[in-house]
Amino acid sequence: MPKKRTIAALLLSLSLLLIFCCVESARLFLNADRKFESFTETLFSQEVSSNTITLHYTLCNPSDYGIDNPAVSLGTYPVSSAETCAAAENCLSLLNKIPYQELNSDNQLTWKVLEDSLKRTLDGAPYHLYDEPLSPLTGIQSQLPVLLSEYRFYQETDVTTYLELLKTVPEHFDSLLAYERAKSEAGLFMASYTADSIIDECNSFLSMGDSNYLYSSFEKRLDELEECDESKKDSYISENKQALETYVFPAYQKLAADLMELRETGRNQNGLCYLPDGASYYEYLVKEETGSKRTIEELETLTKQQMRDDLLAMQKILTSPEYASLTGASTTNPNPNEPSGDTPDNATGPASETSAGLLPEFTLADSNPDSILIDLKGKLKNNFPAIPDTPTDVKYVQPEMEEYLSPAFYMVPAIDNTDNQTIYINPGHLPDDLDLYTTLAHEGYPGHLYQNVYYAASNPAPIRSLLGCGGYTEGWATYTEMMSYYTTGLSTEQATLLQRNASVLLGIYALADMGIHYEGWTLIDTVSFFHQYGISDTTVIEDIYDLIIADPANYLKYYIGYVEFLELKKEAIEKWGKDFTQKRFHKAVLDAGPMPFYLLRDTIFRQ
Repeated sequence: MPKKRTIAALLLSLSLLLIFCCVESARLFLNADRKFESFTETLFSQEVSSNTITLHYTLCNPSDYGIDNPAVSLGTYPVSSAETCAAAENCLSLLNKIPYQELNSDNQLTWKVLEDSLKRTLDGAPYHLYDEPLSPLTGIQSQLPVLLSEYRFYQETDVTTYLELLKTVPEHFDSLLAYERAKSEAGLFMASYTADSIIDECNSFLSMGDSNYLYSSFEKRLDELEECDESKKDSYISENKQALETYVFPAYQKLAADLMELRETGRNQNGLCYLPDGASYYEYLVKEETGSKRTIEELETLTKQQMRDDLLAMQKILTSPEYASLTGASTTNPNPNEPSGDTPDNATGPASETSAGLLPEFTLADSNPDSILIDLKGKLKNNFPAIPDTPTDVKYVQPEMEEYLSPAFYMVPAIDNTDNQTIYINPGHLPDDLDLYTTLAHEGYPGHLYQNVYYAASNPAPIRSLLGCGGYTEGWATYTEMMSYYTTGLSTEQATLLQRNASVLLGIYALADMGIHYEGWTLIDTVSFFHQYGISDTTVIEDIYDLIIADPANYLKYYIGYVEFLELKKEAIEKWGKDFTQKRFHKAVLDAGPMPFYLLRDTIFRQ
């Protein structure tokens, strides 16, 4: 669920660092592995306690990790990065005192991932005010209500903590607004039309009134708490209503009002490269989001090459006599192009008016999401390692919020309670059976749910749960989503057309993201670019442009992550030769766990 990364920076307090330094001599008798594990366990406990949402979603039983009576807070948005930098530098210094060569292989891997995260924290320090916690669909204003509605009550103390947490929303939003004002003063505030979208989302959330799901979800979670009697439940329901109406809803009203005052202070209505040091920030952000070390130019080339391969594969099928006899379509090449080092500008792409009628239709015999998940899971065994059985709850977003939430999302469970999984579906963004099927593959099997359950079963060090990589997790989900086209029951040719079409569409978005934020494309440039691929609805293109402006590099997490997995697979085929199998490759990347691709490549090919 977190908008950008599971952990933006490892905020180890300076006081804790001093404690580390003081006890360092007392731990000299420990071997390197135990010393490192003690260090990361303390670091994990400190970081995971930084806010109540992080703590509750990461741990079901914090006391088992030595965390007792943590403060109830949603955290703050610091205006300066000075303390973060000092903490990261000190933490990195302490890490380097632990002899890497003396660690076992698992700890060596964690050491590398932690070192990389700390270095990226320092790399991002100069761009502290460039980050944006608010954005359409994925910003905190959209995520917080969902996170609150899914805040599980394992015991009665969780209820009282939750009610206290609601009271901290105004303080959290005040901190957020102070950060936004600092961005405004630095000339880095969002575009006015992005602010308008955020304001609309806040108002839509408020307009639900008594039907707001923060009322109904609270009662449902209380009903599942057996230790709480009816009179106590009634009391808690009353407290929840009062907290929502006294703290949460007014905080959203104030957020919308203050953003309205700030909306005209944004000096840039275009991509990041129009800001001072904006291009450099985008380079940093792309590496942070994707986990790829390639330059923007190299990523553009890689994207164009993959799109070219996809378009040529589609063209080969569409112009084959076999496909023509099957569909009755003409074998005349709808858009002839020769292989080249660039993506053909005149190629027939996704959503193209000339190709849309040539793509096959897909209808499910049973479109129940639970049935689809069972079907997808049953098709894993030949190409993916086994995972434990896990109950999955499929939920639907409220109709009032369909416009403001993603098509679907997977709720990552606590690391010490992976028995129950939750996937949210947004019917407003899933127009047909094919979208539903492939989306459930992305969120469920063999996508996010599968990857999370598999990795959790390997019992990784707790700190790894905070050292995620969006390119790995979203790239894996997109990679497996693309594979799911071939398990729909369609013919290979039909599945290939649909999968390659979906891949090209993501590639177009990725190129647009880099074009807008690095090359300086304006809306007119973006419209012209999409027209080259047969996408001519200016309103749709403008919506895409606005989303890319508001959430830079977001599309790259999905597409570049997906293509990096394809590149890794090509390398595995070349290096492993006849010993290559899909299952071996998938097991290798799953065993390594989320990490940047430059570390993942070294990890899976180090033998």
